[in-house]
Amino acid sequence: MFGSVEVHRLAFQFGAALAVSLALTPICRAAAHRLGYVAKPKADRWHRRPTALLGGVAIVASVAVLLPIIGPLTGLWRLLSAVALMAALGLIDDLLSIKASSKLIGQIVIASLLLYFGYRLHWTHSLAGDTLVTLLWIVGVTNAFNLLDNMDGLCAGIGVIAGGFLLIGLVSEGGMAPYTGYLALVLGATAGFLVYNFNPASIFMGDTGSLFIGLNLAALTLVDRPEAGTKSSLLSVVAGPVLLLLIPILDTTLVTTMRVLSGRRISQGGRDHTSHRLVAIGLSERRAVMTLWGLAAAAGGLSVSVGLLDLGWTITMAAVFLLAIVVFAVYLSKVRTYDESELARMKDGRLTPLIADFMYKRRVAEVALDVCLIAVAYYAAYRLRFEGGQLPLNYSLFLQSLPVVLASQLLAFFVVGVYRGVWRYFGMMDAVTVGKGVIAGTVGAELILLYLYRFSSYSRAVFVIDAMLLFVLVSVSRASFRLIAEFANRRRAVGRRCLIYGAGNAGLLAVRELLNGQEPARIVGFIDDDPMKRRAKVHGYPVLGDRDVLRTLVAAGAVECVIVSTRFVDGGSLGDLEALCSAHDVELLRLQIQLQPVTAAS
Repeated sequence: MFGSVEVHRLAFQFGAALAVSLALTPICRAAAHRLGYVAKPKADRWHRRPTALLGGVAIVASVAVLLPIIGPLTGLWRLLSAVALMAALGLIDDLLSIKASSKLIGQIVIASLLLYFGYRLHWTHSLAGDTLVTLLWIVGVTNAFNLLDNMDGLCAGIGVIAGGFLLIGLVSEGGMAPYTGYLALVLGATAGFLVYNFNPASIFMGDTGSLFIGLNLAALTLVDRPEAGTKSSLLSVVAGPVLLLLIPILDTTLVTTMRVLSGRRISQGGRDHTSHRLVAIGLSERRAVMTLWGLAAAAGGLSVSVGLLDLGWTITMAAVFLLAIVVFAVYLSKVRTYDESELARMKDGRLTPLIADFMYKRRVAEVALDVCLIAVAYYAAYRLRFEGGQLPLNYSLFLQSLPVVLASQLLAFFVVGVYRGVWRYFGMMDAVTVGKGVIAGTVGAELILLYLYRFSSYSRAVFVIDAMLLFVLVSVSRASFRLIAEFANRRRAVGRRCLIYGAGNAGLLAVRELLNGQEPARIVGFIDDDPMKRRAKVHGYPVLGDRDVLRTLVAAGAVECVIVSTRFVDGGSLGDLEALCSAHDVELLRLQIQLQPVTAAS
C-alpha cells in the first residue's frame, strides 16, 4: 500500500490541476461564445439552449501546463503523444464536424500507435489475439466515453470516479510514479471542468474532452503493475479493467444493440442512452446522472478489490453485480425511447423476425440467469462453510456435485412453475413458488448425491446455506423489475403532487393506479382518520395525519390532487372537502371499483 508521502504528492498534483481547470474553463467558455463554437439544441440532443464547447480544451490545457510538476516524463512520452493526437482529433471534430468513419479511422491509427509502443492486454496466450483484443479495447473504451457524453456531468463524473479507482489500484499494486502523477492531473482537470458541466451545464467538453478522457483511461488500464503478478489468473486480469469501466461499456452495448434492432445507424445521435432511459422512467436529470455515478463507484470498488482482497470472494461479488447490471440493462431496454415512425419501422422491417424470436424465447434468458445464480450460490455456500485452508480440500467435491445441483434445481424450478411467473408482477405467492422450487431442488440434489456417492464427505450445512442464498438471489432477480420501477416512481421529477385519503386496501389500489397511469404523479402520502395509523408508513408512503392535516396541506398549496379511496366518509364531510379543493384549485377524485354484470347492451 502507498504511504503518506505518496498521498500528499498525488493530492498536491490533483489540487493543482483542479485549480488551473477552474480558472481555464470559464476562459474557454467565453472564447467559445465569442468564436461561435457552441452546441445548438437539436431533436436528437438533450440540451435545450446553445451551450459553449471547448471544455475539453480546458481539460487538456490544464494537464499540459502542469506536466513538469510530476517530474521526469521518462516512459510517459509515448502515452502523451497518443493522447495529444486523440485530443487533436477530437478538437478537429468539434470545430469542423468530421465524418464518423474518418474519426474511427483516426482512432484505430492512434490505438495502433499505442500497440507499437507496447501497451497491450494479456488476456489470451496468443500475441495476435492480445493485439486484436487490445485494439478493440482502446477504440471501444475511447468511443464509450464519447457516447457517454450525452447528459450534463455524466462523462466527466464517470471519468473522475473510474479514474479515481484506477489511481488507487495503480498505486496499491506498485504502479510507477509518472503514470500515477499524470492520472492525478487528468482527474483534477476533469473535476475542475465538472464544476461548470454539472446540471445545468454552462459548457460541454465536446469530443476533445471525451476522447481525451476515454483514451487515457483505456491506456492506463494497460500499464504493467509490478505487484499485480500475485493475482495473475485470467479471470482477475479481465475482471479488473472491465469492472472499472463497466458503466461506459454498459451504455455503449445497450445503445448499439437497441439501435441495430430498431434499424438505426450506430453513429446516429439520439436520446436512447442509459441516462435518457432513466429520465424516461421518471428520474430527474441530476438523479439519473447520480444513479450512474453510484453504479460506477460500486463497480470501481469491486475492480480494486479484485487486486487487493481474496480473489474468490471478490469474483463472487463481481459475478452477482454483473448479473444485476444485466438485469438492469434488460429493464432499461424495455423503456420506450423511439417515436411512432421508428416503432413502425421496427414492426415492418427486416429485423422483426429476430425481435419476435427473441421475445418468444425470453424464458431461455431466465434459465441462463438461473444457471449463473445457482452456481454462484453453491460456490458461496462452500466458501462460507469451508473458510481458509479447508476450501481447497473440498473444492473437488464442489466441482463433482455442481452438475447435479444445477440439473436438480432447474428441473425443480420448471416443475413447480417458477418459469411461468411474470417479473413485473412478482409478489409474495411468487416468492412462495421460488421457495418450493429451491427446497425441492435441494432435496433432489441431496438424494441424487446419496445414491451416487453415498453422500460421503459432503456437508449438509452447505446445502442449507445454498438453499437460503439461492432463494434470496432468485427472489431478488424476479422482483428486480418491480424494485427498479418503485425506485424510479418514488423519485419522480415531474407529475402532480397527489394525496390519498384512506390508508386501507383501496388506498393501495390508488397508489398502483397512480404509479402505473398514463399521467405521471408524485404521491405525497396518505390521510387517514384512524389515530392508530398516524406516523405509520403504507407501501413506503407516510400517513401524514387526519382531515385537519389534509385541510392544512390543501390550503398551503402542497398538493394538486386529492384521491378519496375510503368508503367511510359521509356526504357532509365529502361536500366540505369538495368545497375546500375547489377554493384552492385542487382536483378532487374518488376511487370507485365495482363489479357489474355484463349485458348485451353493454
